[in-house]
Amino acid sequence: MRIRHCLLIAGILLTLGLTAQNKQILYDFNEIPQSLSINPGVEADFEWYAGVPLLSGISAYGGSNAISINDIFANDGVDINIKFRERALNVLTPKDELSTTIQLEYLNGGFRSNDPNIFYSFGGYVEFDNIGYWPQDYAYLLYDGNADQLGRRYDLGDLKVRGSLVNVFHFGINKKVDRSLTLGARGKLFSAIADYSSSTNNGHLRNVEGQNNRIATNLNADLLLRTSGLRSLRNANNDDALSNEIIGRALFGGDLGLGVDVGFTYHLSERTTITGSLLDVGFIYHSGDAKSYSLNGNATVEGIEIDVLENFANLDRDFWQELVDEIEEIVPFDTDTKGYISFRPTKLYASIRNDFGEPVGNGSSENCDCTAGSSGGGQLRTKYRNSYGGQLYIINRPRGPQLALTGFYTRRIGNALALKGTYTIDKFSKTNVGLGMNLQAGPFNFYAMADNLLSYNNIAATNYASFQFGLNIISWGRK
Repeated sequence: MRIRHCLLIAGILLTLGLTAQNKQILYDFNEIPQSLSINPGVEADFEWYAGVPLLSGISAYGGSNAISINDIFANDGVDINIKFRERALNVLTPKDELSTTIQLEYLNGGFRSNDPNIFYSFGGYVEFDNIGYWPQDYAYLLYDGNADQLGRRYDLGDLKVRGSLVNVFHFGINKKVDRSLTLGARGKLFSAIADYSSSTNNGHLRNVEGQNNRIATNLNADLLLRTSGLRSLRNANNDDALSNEIIGRALFGGDLGLGVDVGFTYHLSERTTITGSLLDVGFIYHSGDAKSYSLNGNATVEGIEIDVLENFANLDRDFWQELVDEIEEIVPFDTDTKGYISFRPTKLYASIRNDFGEPVGNGSSENCDCTAGSSGGGQLRTKYRNSYGGQLYIINRPRGPQLALTGFYTRRIGNALALKGTYTIDKFSKTNVGLGMNLQAGPFNFYAMADNLLSYNNIAATNYASFQFGLNIISWGRK
């Protein structure tokens, strides 16, 4: 196999990492404190809670929407070059996504104010977010080259990639306005460790008939790559230096930014509720270690042209370097260290829920007062044993918004156990069945969730699989 084939395949598969974009199981799962992180306006019933450091919120998801590891590496007797061409190169399009997001919560807590209608939350987490789209024409160029492709136009705009490693500090306020309405907002301070973006590219590469040679190549390029923090991390000469650099940039030594989350819960009736939240409306200004690379211009070349009679005495000249210099003069490759602004990937959640069945914690034998709405001010809302409804999720991405639709059913078994099942349709799967569990043992709260369960019999063949889990300590004592 040619080395460039190996590099291309490896580069593509390395992007099939961990991501935790849509947390549809956690959303509106009120028994779990981390539900505040995706709707600051959720009905919080806690007196206070404290997440176990580094264990309160861990979530991961891996995959892509159009190709799986099994598609390429299955032991099916087919040559890997043939599989890559038939299952990737000839199938994927620039709309197909290869994305990665990892989020690790290292601090999370909350407490109720002297005003029982107000609840405060705070914490911090590290998030790595990366998205790239299949660079279709670049892949053809790397795999096949552009020989014998007269007239074919290779679109340089196929390259779209964006990623960041960010430390986030947040503080939120949740207020029960009245018996029907709860509002919430959370401010965020971003400290970026690293960032890269190349999502506004345009141009083309095309072979046409030449005048002096058989083929002329036309390059029209408007390419830009912005980075920040990468040089500092690369220049760290050992593991200790790298760790110190990452920690330093995470603790306000990196590029800083601001963001906000907002959300609400509103009861249309005693048993019907709507919710919504808008997350990560914010930006980061990159200035501390910024470096941008650009290629801009238009050139047509016909390769190396040698007139033997005219250049007979200088045939040892470096004609190739002269050609490269000529192209670089017409289409300059520039770098600069100007600062730039990046915007966070904004997310929108919405849901409608209908409750039914017997009340939980009202008139039952349980003595744990730990149902949603139990410690807020004003009239208390009844928590029911069963809930069902639908959810909407939208995230802003470089090629436009992505959305997912989820149907769910929640079952509460006493005050100790709650289960939530989901069915989600999105660009990654049409058969995504998920299950979440929340277990309350005295003050200890443990939750675990898994997504796309039907694929677990062969993880390598699935487009993705995900899980979430965490451990908290909760108090429901009344003031």
